[in-house]
Amino acid sequence: MSQGEPMSNPVQSPSSGNGACSFPAKSWPEHRAAAAERRKSFPYRFPRDPRRMRGKFTVQENARRLLRYFYLERRLMQALGSWTLAIPEFEVKLETGRHIFYHGDAANALRLRLSEQEQSLKMVDAFRDAEIDRFIDEMLSAADAPELLVGAHQVLGTALETTYRHHIDDTDAVTDAPTIRALKRILLDYEPMLAWAGAAIDAYIEGGIDEARLERWRWHLQRLLGSIGGVTGAEPRNDAPAPLRISAKPYVRNTVPQRDSRFTTFHHTGDYTVGDGGQERFPKGSYEDLRLNFIRTQRDEVDAIEAFGTFLWDIRFTDFKAEYDLSRITWDEARHTEIGHQSLLTNGYDPFEMPNRLTGSTCRGPMEPAYAMAEINLFGEVGVLKTINGLIDTAHGHDDSLIAHIADFVRSDERTHVKKGQHILRCMTDLGMQDLELRTRELFTECLVSLGAVTKDMDLFTVSREDLEHLVGE
Repeated sequence: MSQGEPMSNPVQSPSSGNGACSFPAKSWPEHRAAAAERRKSFPYRFPRDPRRMRGKFTVQENARRLLRYFYLERRLMQALGSWTLAIPEFEVKLETGRHIFYHGDAANALRLRLSEQEQSLKMVDAFRDAEIDRFIDEMLSAADAPELLVGAHQVLGTALETTYRHHIDDTDAVTDAPTIRALKRILLDYEPMLAWAGAAIDAYIEGGIDEARLERWRWHLQRLLGSIGGVTGAEPRNDAPAPLRISAKPYVRNTVPQRDSRFTTFHHTGDYTVGDGGQERFPKGSYEDLRLNFIRTQRDEVDAIEAFGTFLWDIRFTDFKAEYDLSRITWDEARHTEIGHQSLLTNGYDPFEMPNRLTGSTCRGPMEPAYAMAEINLFGEVGVLKTINGLIDTAHGHDDSLIAHIADFVRSDERTHVKKGQHILRCMTDLGMQDLELRTRELFTECLVSLGAVTKDMDLFTVSREDLEHLVGE
């Protein structure tokens, strides 16, 4: 071969069939030798990229699978929201508030990736799958919280985690790197979420829940998931189990707030002194009274987990951004509940010695979502913002670093919630703010009258914003 004659240099193809091997490279020896010399003289030995272009999926197949993952995550976000009222156990309700956002955030990440793969957001948001919907409704027909955890985490959650890991292995590590990054970030939440769920189910079994019943339910849902081709829809299908619970009774969310046996509760007032039986812990109006009420209010935001989770279910498929914002607010309220619970411990209390205020959830549970959302957003959260600056200043004046610290973070969250709430409310109703506020006051007054929190001869239109803020809290 002469000095200037090009030489063939076939390269391994990243694809099956005819690929790069069918198109041999034309390389000149002097160019290749010069390149080798330049590499020798280059002083830096950077780490080599071990990835190679070899993936199983086309863009179209990748998008088909991601769309299905997105839909399952969106449905899990909604589904867990629908159960927030019905879960009695404090720790499970709180963790569910956190997991709602984990699934919402996963759906958001997958939605963004789909928008980069020739999928319009309008098309992504409009996607529905009747087989998945049937599975979700059956999963939600759990007899109790242990069965819910089995279905949401040990069946569907575990299947999603396994599928994501397989997708990472099977897709092209170079050309589809954004999908891999999105899935790896999602898995960061899945690992602690599934580990917690496994430990929680063990706790239920150790506490007396029949393990055989949970195993039967697990097998039932695994067979149902298998009957729709699994998470990807592409797996071999088995026969669906029969009968399905939803065939006898379609799933309907609960409307009554549940608490476990460690709590005592009250719902006839928003006043903690009245709820405590009329005995003052500290002189009314004192700083000690103010700070304890604030801490208890944070602990009792367990009812806000119920509120925002329920809204998520009630407005499902109305607007993804509203759903996503609700999932984030639900997580925030779970954190506020943790803040209150830990602050009670820090101040020397057993948190369960403090009666839990159920007034808000009792009223909101059966209510249309727009009015329930208006109460918590227009009255509760705005009410907090009216007073919290003064609380923080007073805490600093008393050298109370605990209250100053937690109130500062709560203030930041509530400001964000009020802003996000405006978009959520617009997705819930066409009413103007003035009409919405008035109708909300009417409905909550009717509820408060039925609970005995206000007298029956009170004019519905005289219950002011301040009255509701005091009677219901956030």
